[in-house]
Amino acid sequence: MSTTCAEGPPSRPLRAYQHLPVWVVEDHHDVLPFIYRAIGSKHLPNKNLSFVHLDSHPDLLIPVNMPADTVFDKETLFSELSIENWILPVVYAGHFAQVVWLHPSWAQQIGEGTHHFLVGKDSSTTTIRVTSRDNYFLSDGLYVPEDQLENPKPLHLDVITVNPTEDLDILDKTNGESAAKKQKLDHHTDPDARTCTTTTGASSSRRLLHPSCEMEDHALEKANNDTLGHDKMETSSDSSPSASLKGCKHEHMEVAKNILQVLQKGDAFVLDIDLDFFSVKNPFKEMYTQEEYELMQELYNFKKPCSDPTEEDLVNCVEYRVRQLEDLEAAFADFCEDDGEETLQRWASNPGMQSLLPLVHRLKTRMEPPDYEMVHQAGLTCDFSELPHHVSTEPEIDGLVHAVKRLLKNLPKPTLVTIARSSLDDYCPSEQVDVIQEKVLDVLRSLYGSLDVHFEFSPGSSSV
Repeated sequence: MSTTCAEGPPSRPLRAYQHLPVWVVEDHHDVLPFIYRAIGSKHLPNKNLSFVHLDSHPDLLIPVNMPADTVFDKETLFSELSIENWILPVVYAGHFAQVVWLHPSWAQQIGEGTHHFLVGKDSSTTTIRVTSRDNYFLSDGLYVPEDQLENPKPLHLDVITVNPTEDLDILDKTNGESAAKKQKLDHHTDPDARTCTTTTGASSSRRLLHPSCEMEDHALEKANNDTLGHDKMETSSDSSPSASLKGCKHEHMEVAKNILQVLQKGDAFVLDIDLDFFSVKNPFKEMYTQEEYELMQELYNFKKPCSDPTEEDLVNCVEYRVRQLEDLEAAFADFCEDDGEETLQRWASNPGMQSLLPLVHRLKTRMEPPDYEMVHQAGLTCDFSELPHHVSTEPEIDGLVHAVKRLLKNLPKPTLVTIARSSLDDYCPSEQVDVIQEKVLDVLRSLYGSLDVHFEFSPGSSSV
């Protein structure tokens, strides 16, 4: 990657940090001031930045009613952003040109692959909007046709799944030891028993073995099983450590190759990690009963466009969705003032809002009064897909940590790293967040050496 801006006259080389800075915050959008600080200090370029984002959530929504020009007043901008909508305003501001969303298998909010679209100012509303046709953006009413955008900024978005792996460094070592032991076994095989072979993993067959060969082979198979555990990655019909290692390496090399192609387009990159990438909860599922949650899904259900929509179909889809969400917001705002039966009946008589009555009745039996603003926020997550919910086991966390380490090992060093804990709002399980955080920092230290770590949060409070 170059160290100067891609456009305009040559600029001075970027400044270099002595040690890699790592900013750890609680709420994810609170990383943004530190990225802007690096731009201001000339450690990052002002434009053509690449952003590698590991998260169970894309965070690619937009503050719906925020004027687009807010992005040019950074302090006002920071006050307008939230955890789900802080990246695309930075694209419109001209800083991020490439975004790579790396996500675990349980997060499927945006279609896998490469997306090219524009981020600009909607000429009719002066808000930020996009030309992407993905349901993620349509369901939030964010799509507009290209000719309706002013000051459009192109965005290259790659969406890539990261699968957990065994610790490949251990596998490398084990595979080397296996090869050495096989040579030793071949050397000691009885000349009259040439069918002596070694097996690793679960694949085995009956063989004619010299007694000494059988003993060492049994020890080798046990060592390999102990190293790999019970949940071996299925990468081919051969379940040996060698096949598993080759499969894992191939997968990570392919992902790294794709990311490198993206990074080559930019002048520097920021590595961003949300700890809920490794283990995530849908906090609303604990706030509401299954019946209440299902009623919210009925109320906020997003009616997708047809499989091959015209531009008119997309515009109509977005217009209908915007009216639907505005009506629901108005209804729950009304209920904050008066949730009597007459008010409920009036709103429930509107098309598509029949589920309001049973939902509110159920809520009122459990809480008095219900937090209707929170109900609306929960409902906004119930569109075409649920929020990801996967509380990982310790081996699953380790598998993802190993995968991230292997991936980063094949990428250039970032200019800075930002980390969000996301635990106070229960997206990353509070009982796991500290352990995950230390594992991630250990990976960064092993790859990049000394770190300049800044903990910008207080236990039990929001980031500052």
